Amino acid sequence: MTLYSKIIGTGSYLPPKRVTNQDLADQLAAKGIETSDEWIVTRSGISARHYAEPEQKSSDLAVHAARNALDMAGMQPNDIDLIIVASSTPDFFGSFPSTACIVQRKLGITNNGAAVDVQAVCSGFVYAVSVADSFIKSGAHKNVLVIGAEVFSRILNFDDRGTCVLFGDGAGAIVMTASDTPGILATQLHADGRHADVLSIPGSMDGGAIAGSGFLYMDGPAVFKLAVSVLEKVAHEALDKAGMTSDQLDWLIPHQANIRIMNSTAKKLGMPPEKMVVTVDQHGNTSAASIPLALDIAMRDGRIQPGQNVMMEGVGGGFTWGAVLARM
Repeated sequence: MTLYSKIIGTGSYLPPKRVTNQDLADQLAAKGIETSDEWIVTRSGISARHYAEPEQKSSDLAVHAARNALDMAGMQPNDIDLIIVASSTPDFFGSFPSTACIVQRKLGITNNGAAVDVQAVCSGFVYAVSVADSFIKSGAHKNVLVIGAEVFSRILNFDDRGTCVLFGDGAGAIVMTASDTPGILATQLHADGRHADVLSIPGSMDGGAIAGSGFLYMDGPAVFKLAVSVLEKVAHEALDKAGMTSDQLDWLIPHQANIRIMNSTAKKLGMPPEKMVVTVDQHGNTSAASIPLALDIAMRDGRIQPGQNVMMEGVGGGFTWGAVLARM
């Protein structure tokens, strides 16, 4: 029997602290930095974002999202035999122990299943789904918990209005399982390290301290140009793999980073705006968490129905990009 992988549960979590554009404008004004709700919305489509409390780590957000996904899937934590966490803001500097192992412990999983982190920044969730799909199809794992979780508020330079207004914290999760009918129809991943410097945290460990900067750096125009050039192409690559065309798509869920990039991608794919899931206005760019957050919201409000075709795609630092075509 041919094995396929299928998404059977989704979950998400946003920390309670909601920060509006006006809240942020007031905070920055106290430091002599000028911005406004209109300025932020016009450039990004973002109206608000959520920030984790000081004691909350990526794993805490991930666990909330994971439990919601497990509930929808009708599974218990010990049914999961592989956890993959995509995050650029892991619980520990140096990324070990992995956030996935911490999530495994906090969920109370004791079956000695595997747990691993992946790092592809805002493309992380797409990369993680592709890895999970391969593991399931190979027969190595049966039930996989894939999570994107971020606390980007910890790495933002609030003296830089061009980046600090764009990002937020949150987590999204899915449960994937082995199936005799196709669920994940195609995946396509890419990277181009020649553009590694356009989005990064340009710091490293030296003698137990950070050498360089521990804040996020982004060349906004360069990222925008790269994003609009690759998202349409990778979507078509995934469609070609599945033997499908864009008019067979029911929904587009792009990485929720910037509404202008998202609208450009939908237009190039010939998809009307009403077929694109948009949540960036309410939580900003949550990096690896943004696609599963949007997926869960659209699943729970009834927009996405069983049997529909969903294209999920993202771009991120590295420079990385990829797409997942799924039948729900």
